[in-house]
Order: sequence, then C-alpha cells, then structure tokens
Amino acid sequence: MLPPDAPLLRSLIFVAGLAIFLALELLIPYRPNTVSKSRRWAVNLGLTAFNSLAMFLIMGTAILAVARLASQGGIGFLNMLEAPYWVKFLAGLVFLDFMLYVWHLLNHVVPLLWRFHRVHHTDLNMDVSTATRFHLGELLPSVFIKMGLIYLSGADPLLVIAFESLLVLCAQFHHSSLRVPAGFERLWWVFFVPPSMHRIHHSVKIKERNSNYGTIFSLWDRIMGTLVKDVDQAGILIGVGGHYEAGKLGLHRLLAMPFTKYVP
Repeated sequence: MLPPDAPLLRSLIFVAGLAIFLALELLIPYRPNTVSKSRRWAVNLGLTAFNSLAMFLIMGTAILAVARLASQGGIGFLNMLEAPYWVKFLAGLVFLDFMLYVWHLLNHVVPLLWRFHRVHHTDLNMDVSTATRFHLGELLPSVFIKMGLIYLSGADPLLVIAFESLLVLCAQFHHSSLRVPAGFERLWWVFFVPPSMHRIHHSVKIKERNSNYGTIFSLWDRIMGTLVKDVDQAGILIGVGGHYEAGKLGLHRLLAMPFTKYVP
C-alpha cells in the first residue's frame, strides 16, 4: 500500500531534482548559454505550470486509480507471473520503459505526433528545464496510453510511482547541461542514458535527432538499431530547423506551434 501523499512525494522528487541539477549546471556547466537562461526557464516552467494544472483538472489521480484497479483485481501479466515481487517489479519497470521508447520513437516518425513533440525540441539550449518542456497535446494522449499499459501489465501503485519518479530524475539528468566526467559517461552509457547521448537526440540534424530515444535504459536503442554515438559533441547545434529566433519561442507561441506551419 502507498501512503495517501504518494503523488506529493513524486512532486517533491521533481522539484528536488530540478534544484540539484540546476545547481550542478551553474557550478560545472557543460557549455555556455547562447540565449537567456532566465527567459528560457520562465517559458519552460510556465509551460510546466500550465500543463500541471490542466492535467490535474482533466485527469486528477487517474493513473494511480488504474494501477490500484489492476493490482486489486489481479489484472495484467505481472499479476499472472509466478515470481517474487522484486522480479515482477523489475519486469514491470523494463516493460514500461521499453513502451516509453516506442512512444518516443512514434512522436518523431508520425507527422501529427511530431507537430506536438517539436515543442520540446525547439529549446535553443538544453538544460534541466528542457525536461519539462512539453505540449499538453503530447501529454494527454501519453497519459491514456500509460493507463492502458498499466492495466495491461498489472503494475501496482508502488511500481508506477517508482517508475514515474525514476523517469523524472533520468530525464532531468540527461537533459542537464553539466560537465560529466568522460569515464563516468562511458560507463553509464552501457546501460543508461547520459547527457552526451541525449544531446545528440536534440541536434538540429534530422538524422541525429531521429536516434537515441531511450529515457532510462540505453539498451533499447542498441537492440532496435537507433543508437548514434560517433558525433562531435562540441559541434552539436540544439533545436529544430526553422525555429532559431528566441523571441518567437515564447509561451503563447509554443502553445500554438502544433497548429502552425509544419516543420519536419
């Protein structure tokens, strides 16, 4: 059983991660800013606040409700698996992360989904705040898909909260603009996603952008053949072609972006 304030715990993890990675970026930055960091943070966190309020009003605690329903009803393949709880927990974590990889890939290759996902990629610099920069039109369908996957797998509330929290911290880490020791990155890259791997994914070059879709595990990109490594990190230009003017990337423009001219 989860305590009634479990969603609050996840929110605290989000805020703590944001503060920690921001502090690290300021102490040991990877690269200098090319546009105003304060303005970008205002836009990104403004978008996050808008999304959080809208998602709360529309969905509430529906995800955890589905997890409780599946767990208590013995629904889903995890509940049919005859194994210790820790095995089911790891299996559920791996399953949810792989399906997130698939969803991320679809957001790049399906033109309608890319219209919304490009909001995330139009950030001209990449830092921990970029991990919060998503359009509501991308988040809403992802929630319904997530509820379906939770029901299918039978993931319980504890697994869902753990996965969501780990997801937030991993996304904050690999979006952050902090200088990470090369040895650590090489080791981390074996199984997980370091900043250098995800930085390639935010390149303006379409071939590089359409790679490195992993969030927690880098294994899916290796298995599915979407891993790209040999890129000059110092030469990576962050953003999306056609969206280079910071003045045209304010909050109201990001909200309207999916309904404007399509940019591949």
